[in-house]
Amino acid sequence: MGGSMLAPSHLRLIQASPIAQPPTLDQAFRAHAPRLATLALRILGRRDEADDLVQDVFMKAGKWLPRLREPGALQAWLVKVTVRLAWRRLHLRRFRVTLGLEGSFDYAEAAGHGRVSPEDAAFMAEVYRILDRIPAGERLAWSLRHVHGERLEDVAKLCGCSLATAKRWITSAHARIHKEIGDV
Repeated sequence: MGGSMLAPSHLRLIQASPIAQPPTLDQAFRAHAPRLATLALRILGRRDEADDLVQDVFMKAGKWLPRLREPGALQAWLVKVTVRLAWRRLHLRRFRVTLGLEGSFDYAEAAGHGRVSPEDAAFMAEVYRILDRIPAGERLAWSLRHVHGERLEDVAKLCGCSLATAKRWITSAHARIHKEIGDV
């Protein structure tokens, strides 16, 4: 049994594709920060808090990026982190409002974004003021669905709850808003 062992002609070796490297923090920030800032602003309604939240997201990302196994999953992970950190901020904000530690906020500038009529900006400002008095989970679910346009299934995933709970939270928030300002 001498000689060389050759692979049968119907078999061939293929070169493994190179493993994708996770992006650098700078690359991730440039690619995803605008979308995350929009999401944060739509949830929080306050530009300064949205900017701070995006910085917090990328502080976390800097720690976890080197461990990222699937770079294609980065955007979904960043969105989830953004939503979770926004939820914490909303919870703390509602607590401060309840204790009277936070005054009223002028949502007109944030709600308008310079792209809507003054009437629509005033309407959205009023919605954000009402949302400040709604439990964080309900506000988050309602904002993701009706302000950010997420599908119900995605709202449930982002909120870490069942589809039924997400629907219940959205309905409850919608009822509060409807009670205070009418049709939304």
